Amino acid sequence: MIRVGQQADLFEDSQYIAMRIAEVAYRLNVSEASVRNWVKAGYLQHRDGIGIVRQSFENFCHNVAGKEKLVSRANKSRSSQHDHVELSSKILARLQAGEAVLPLTEIYQNSLSDSYRNKEGIYYTPPDICRVLLADIALPASHKTFCDPCCGSGNFIIEAIHRGFLPQNIYAYDSDPVAVALTKQRIFAETGYKSDTIFCRDFLEDTVSFRDESLFFDVIVTNPPWGKKIQHIEKEKYGKLLGESRNLDSAALFFFAALQRLKEGGFLALLLPEAFFKIAAFQNARQKLLEYKLLGLRDFGRPFKKIMTRAQSFCLEKNKNRLRKVLCSVNNTSFTRQKSSFVNNPAAIINFSVDSADEQVLAAIFSKPYVTLERNAQWGLGIVTGNNKKFCRSEPFENSIPVYKGTDIYKGHSHKVTNFIPDDFSLYQQVAPIALFEAEEKLLYRFISSELVFYRDTEQAYCLNSVNMVKLLSGFPFSHSLIAKVFNTDLYSWIFKKLFNTHKVLRSDLEKLPLPIEFLKSKNSFSESELIEYFNIGKQDNGTFRIKG
Repeated sequence: MIRVGQQADLFEDSQYIAMRIAEVAYRLNVSEASVRNWVKAGYLQHRDGIGIVRQSFENFCHNVAGKEKLVSRANKSRSSQHDHVELSSKILARLQAGEAVLPLTEIYQNSLSDSYRNKEGIYYTPPDICRVLLADIALPASHKTFCDPCCGSGNFIIEAIHRGFLPQNIYAYDSDPVAVALTKQRIFAETGYKSDTIFCRDFLEDTVSFRDESLFFDVIVTNPPWGKKIQHIEKEKYGKLLGESRNLDSAALFFFAALQRLKEGGFLALLLPEAFFKIAAFQNARQKLLEYKLLGLRDFGRPFKKIMTRAQSFCLEKNKNRLRKVLCSVNNTSFTRQKSSFVNNPAAIINFSVDSADEQVLAAIFSKPYVTLERNAQWGLGIVTGNNKKFCRSEPFENSIPVYKGTDIYKGHSHKVTNFIPDDFSLYQQVAPIALFEAEEKLLYRFISSELVFYRDTEQAYCLNSVNMVKLLSGFPFSHSLIAKVFNTDLYSWIFKKLFNTHKVLRSDLEKLPLPIEFLKSKNSFSESELIEYFNIGKQDNGTFRIKG
């Protein structure tokens, strides 16, 4: 904390009137961003050049934080802290004392806190998934080199040994010295071989600095960090040197690095978050992946505790062969897809949960001339209050405005507004341009939804951030009402699910949906049966769609 005009220690007594944002964050065990949001929301008083007023901090602690559960919400990503230095020392000491390596491995993995896992992007791969990924690589292993660039405690490496790779041909990297020590000991326990090719180094750094320029591998299999917190300047360096300037997510960076270190004709298999295969940010990585012989795609559901995203994998051969069927495995069902069906998808989306019959329908729809909303509309997010419980009331009050929430929006109409907030927009964390809210005509749509739900607004309505907005630009050939009608059809919800399979209706996804020019021109309205007939498809009793004939 600081007194005006004087620097002071972090934990001085109450006579001082101001505290640094960093100190408040430290004391509450939250991020500095959370503290700044609470200042903006009025929970904490901040004076320029001085800091957080101590009295407001004490009032926040005693009267606000607990009642409104703000700290617990902000702490979700920082929960279950552990002393990693102490944990590492204990595990290494027990390992050196000769304790069995497998129980120590389990103890170490189970002792890592949620916040540490999130920061490092660490989710240790279950052995059964390791077995499946290695089984996808069919080649004589005894004289081939194997590498796991993010080896963790060595599950992939032990499976590689079981598959016939010789321990002297196995290489691995990890920046965690405990993980490296555990992996080395597991190799020794399994084979009696003392490996000197399990490196406590960063695979990304080694790759871009050419430290191991001579080391290229026949097989690379790993579960790279998902969303690891890397300094932005480091991410930019890696992205530039690896040829990935668009997405600096750690999973994408490890994909490009692994591909660079793979021998021609070699095999690469990665376990990745579902987002890698779907969202626009990974488009460059998908396009690079689809340049090679894609052998298989697998969905493993949600194998990691407290992680809601699905885990999916690919296996490729570094051989530029475009004419290849791809084996897809989803929910214990296997089928093949033409690789070209992914190449031709918008943004090279690899929607491999879609079978070949579904893919034929999508291909028929995209084969018709179409336009999209990309660069043809203005988009906006509903108001982010920072605390709906504080600001939202069920009845109007002085200087208030009505606001829609997601559950108020239906296909083609809206429910009566039952939420009201103060009309002072400076209170809120984020507010879209007022001109967009007050446009003569715009579309409102549910943001959290497994189907498309659009409503044409002509009453200059305001909304919370569970509702998003889109206003067509002047000159766009179709009306707001016509676009809403298209998106509200069962067919377009089906297209949305088959392409994106998400419960969030993202702008980037909506911008990829095809609006059929020939069908919509000169129309003021239409029936869904007419739209289906135009595409020469039929609706099945189970709600899916199939090509006629």
